[in-house]
Amino acid sequence: MFTLAVCAEMVFRDLPISERAGRIHDAGFQVEIWDWTRHDLDALARTSAEFSSMTGYIRGSLTDEDGAAELLRTAEESLRAAEQLSCPRLNLHGTGLDGEGLPVVPVTSEPTGEMWIAAHRTLTRLAELGESAGITFTLENLNTAVDHPGVPFAKAADTLALVAAVDRPGLRMNLDLYHAQIGEGNLVELVRRAHGLGLIGEIQVADVPGRCEPGTGEINYPAVARALVDLGYEGTVAMEAWASTDSDLALERFRSAFTP
Repeated sequence: MFTLAVCAEMVFRDLPISERAGRIHDAGFQVEIWDWTRHDLDALARTSAEFSSMTGYIRGSLTDEDGAAELLRTAEESLRAAEQLSCPRLNLHGTGLDGEGLPVVPVTSEPTGEMWIAAHRTLTRLAELGESAGITFTLENLNTAVDHPGVPFAKAADTLALVAAVDRPGLRMNLDLYHAQIGEGNLVELVRRAHGLGLIGEIQVADVPGRCEPGTGEINYPAVARALVDLGYEGTVAMEAWASTDSDLALERFRSAFTP
């Protein structure tokens, strides 16, 4: 069976982040965080929580020379932070995001061939960094219709193509099914394809619309869970979702949806 994790940024929001991590751990889940620079890593390390993923860069982008250099530099800082928390995965996007989830360097059209080549070169270097440290970088698909307009390589198909082109163990896909449902749909087939290629580093979930826990929207997550069991997926499924009402209830709804 797969491992279940919960994003501490989005539940128990009245508590300090270290207390949120403890609550999530006590409920039987691993813990994910976003921008590690905003948190007291020493306090998080003192909790009993097992951390499964965190943001893998502070600034930068995949496609322009200066942005790629900054992405790689801050990824090295993130590797040290991940080692402090024994966190096995560091997450990436096509470009840096601001506090509202908007791209720092937006694009207004489809990525050009030059951008694809630059992204491939940058991701290859990131994969090499991860392999040297024993940590996996994951490239997450996003949606541009609701949450992240202007992010390059946001589609799941584009993210998967980049990870497949790099083809190194230090880089895998963070397959976010909330974003994929908004952008592309056909989630079970998408999971089957990515799993068949051996490129899934993690799966993230939230329901549509609203980005709340499974069971609050249109996605049939129990069917996704059954497909994952049939495929033999043994990785992590993480709830990156707001609690629609009570955080404890949200965690139990998530657990129920992914206990086929």
